[in-house]
Amino acid sequence: MTVGLVIMSERELNRIEVLSQVTQGRMTAVTAANVLGLSRRQIHRLLKTFQSEGAAAIRHKARGRRSNNLIDPAIREFAVTLVKENYIDFGPTFAAEKLAEDHDLKVSRETLRKWMQDAGIWLSRKQRRTFHQPRLRRECYGELIQIDGSDHRWFEDRGSPCTLLVFIDDATSMLMELRFVTSESTFSYFEALERYLQNHGRPVALYSDKHSVFRVVKPNPHLTGMTQFGRALAELNIEILCANSSQAKGRVERANRTLQDRLVKELRLAGISSMEEGNAFLPGYMERYNAKFAKAPTKSDNLHRALNIEPDRLSEVFCLRDQRYVSKDLTLKYDRKRIKLEINDLTRDLVGKYADVYEYGCGRIQVRANGVALPHTIMNQDRRITHAAITENKRLGAVLAHIKAEQDKVPQKVQVKPDSARNGYKKTGKRPPGRPSKMEPYYARKRAERELRAASQSSDI
Repeated sequence: MTVGLVIMSERELNRIEVLSQVTQGRMTAVTAANVLGLSRRQIHRLLKTFQSEGAAAIRHKARGRRSNNLIDPAIREFAVTLVKENYIDFGPTFAAEKLAEDHDLKVSRETLRKWMQDAGIWLSRKQRRTFHQPRLRRECYGELIQIDGSDHRWFEDRGSPCTLLVFIDDATSMLMELRFVTSESTFSYFEALERYLQNHGRPVALYSDKHSVFRVVKPNPHLTGMTQFGRALAELNIEILCANSSQAKGRVERANRTLQDRLVKELRLAGISSMEEGNAFLPGYMERYNAKFAKAPTKSDNLHRALNIEPDRLSEVFCLRDQRYVSKDLTLKYDRKRIKLEINDLTRDLVGKYADVYEYGCGRIQVRANGVALPHTIMNQDRRITHAAITENKRLGAVLAHIKAEQDKVPQKVQVKPDSARNGYKKTGKRPPGRPSKMEPYYARKRAERELRAASQSSDI
């Protein structure tokens, strides 16, 4: 007797079990039909086959046979070759459309999807899924500070939307610095960082996103490759690291979500509706927040360092620095301004050279050469937003507010009236008669006949 292995589906095994109970008399055919979802006639047919040929006969007869709708393997190979050569980065739907349009090869998108998956061209949604696994906290306090800006309606309907700059310690989840600002800009981060340094000292590193304040979007090989904020941190010996995703700096992102819930309600209860009042409220709120949510670090070391410069010289670090070419008439251009240098022994030799321009947070501009401040005069103060200027999403609100304020300053144009209005002409609403119709004599004769008929009738009466 030959013993072999018979492959069956779960449905077929379930049928064999029910039919066995019917054969043994433990279940009626009607009950079996209800359990299997078949008719009683079908149950009797299966019982006859089961009793005569055995359990293996219950298996589906088409198992192991070639499908009637099977596509020729040569067509499959041809389609996969076309996709590899011409549509390697196309999705299955778009690739199926191109095969039908350009190569007259009609294949359903799901069939092509399976072929591309088997050939390693296309990955399923499950295979393309990425995972952001948690990162362990830093061990020491002050080793890594995560920074971010959260644009939100912090004062709800009581004030305009603004941005909250958040500095949080990675080791302890302590709020180190909070600051309400108009938008995320270099000077706003300068101001917040200066307060942080005065209160805590210099951390080892800062962890931020890829905002243009922290990272040069398009590096220029002829420049240093650092932003103004990065240059200031380099002078303070603080490292700046940019996260590749928002999940990488999840501690500050989760803190933003908590603040958008709790801080908004705290500001409502305190009746605060402006950034000035909010900034005065934040120090006390940080103490309560840290007492509730702060964690103990793994090590008790404090890696904050003392400032390496005098506090009064921080303004020279937290400013915008750039170099500008000095023309023959001792002028240079900076930020849509024309700056004229006074003629003296220091400026005579600067023609054709570059001078250093310092712009401070208060708007003051200083021109230096070899570290010496040069007397100058600013000839124009044009600071408007140019057309088609590149504006990031995080600064869009502040830029639109500035544009609206500038447009409100422009006087309304006087409405130009035409000559007819100036001469006193007024519309009456009546249409002109226009050209006379060719049927006008006919209509006139008819009107005369009607009037004559009406007159004769009135005389008879």
